[in-house]
Amino acid sequence: MVNNPAEKTIAFHGEQADVVVIGAGPAGLAAAVAAARHGASVVLLDEQSAVGGQIYRSIESASPQRLELLGPDYGQGTALSRAFSECGARHVSGASVWQITTERHVNYLLEGRVLSIKAGRIILCTGAMERPFPIPGWTLPGVLTAGAAQILLKSSGLAPSHPVVLAGCGPLLYLLGWQYVRAGLKIAAIVDTTMGADYRRAIRFAGGALAGWTYLKKGLSLMTALKKACVPFYRGASELHVIGDKQVSGLGFVCNGRLRTVETPVVLLHQGVVPNTQFSWSLRATHEWNDAQLCWIPVTDPWGELDVAGVFVAGDGRGIGGAEVAVIQGELAGLGATAQLGKLAVSQRDQLAQPLRAAMRKHLFIRPFLDALYRPKKANRIPADDTIVCRCEEVTAGEIRGYVKIGCSGPNQVKSYGRCGMGPCQGRQCGLTVTELIADTLNIAPGEIGYYRIRPPITPITLGELAHEAK
Repeated sequence: MVNNPAEKTIAFHGEQADVVVIGAGPAGLAAAVAAARHGASVVLLDEQSAVGGQIYRSIESASPQRLELLGPDYGQGTALSRAFSECGARHVSGASVWQITTERHVNYLLEGRVLSIKAGRIILCTGAMERPFPIPGWTLPGVLTAGAAQILLKSSGLAPSHPVVLAGCGPLLYLLGWQYVRAGLKIAAIVDTTMGADYRRAIRFAGGALAGWTYLKKGLSLMTALKKACVPFYRGASELHVIGDKQVSGLGFVCNGRLRTVETPVVLLHQGVVPNTQFSWSLRATHEWNDAQLCWIPVTDPWGELDVAGVFVAGDGRGIGGAEVAVIQGELAGLGATAQLGKLAVSQRDQLAQPLRAAMRKHLFIRPFLDALYRPKKANRIPADDTIVCRCEEVTAGEIRGYVKIGCSGPNQVKSYGRCGMGPCQGRQCGLTVTELIADTLNIAPGEIGYYRIRPPITPITLGELAHEAK
């Protein structure tokens, strides 16, 4: 009999809390506030030194100039962070959670020490991560994701000193370009992979897009600002490849039937975000393949509870919906958790949830339109044979196809054949690509292939740190 690694626990001698929230982004902050408001003792654990997550990163220390630069959507995080600071929850910053058990023990690393909390309920608010963009040359120095570049801008006000190329698709590409223009930075080009066929596919969801007109208005304003700034814009680009030997020298692509090259030492890639599901997979929770968003999402009830008792998920880790949806889902998870703990009557929970669900539906009106319009291209998700898929172990797409031809039928077997997914990132950067690559090779649906078997530690921990805890 094989033991479930999610159920293995270290001898527990830590503190206890009614609700433990993991992640201090929009969903985590809202969940903590909601749970604390109804009398629960709340501990919020987060790896970063300050609250905000990726969306509201460094919001508490942002200067008026940076708030102006990053725009009003970023500024909305100020009220949420203030509400959290006043709610009475305990914030543990710099806490790297490396294991959650089905008994709701949360083990984390803080300043070199392994600590534990026994939670009455757990709310996972681990957010999203950028979708892999495995094109030729994507591992060269000088290639970053747009999200990584935005982290530098938000946290430190840092930006590339040379003109950059932003390539791919999705709202973040235009938002970052707009922010760079406002900061006075030069953009060599925006290379957009969105094609006419994408607009025709998305038009089926035009009703929802019109209902979510505020999002359309924001998008159009970003595009207008980029146009006024005379940023070179290439639409319908395909065959993207990063040029360079030891470092980036440019981006090549095909646009309007012509091969083009834009010289740059920095390429920022982006084709949307996907849920960060490492913790829910490690708990052996049920997941399903979402073909609209081309990713795995955990199966939950309306309050965000997994089929692992007492563990909830809120925010983009439950499915991509955006910051406003994440806040609402955080509140709903907080209500659901406190009601289970007996601190909130079910009738009151349902009454409080009703306007939240109505607001969430409005925010989600536009989601099918966006998912259809910015659906990443197959060529940018399932690469050619000589392109590296697993950056950690330098495994190529061709090698994985070779494994499949001799009998490999799933991501976990890929580890045995060639160590793909066994490096420091533990499959975060290659997991979706491996699933789709195997499915495409076998000509079956990704949902039939599955995902890596994720085991703790979810984040790195040394044997010395672990041995010290066991004393």
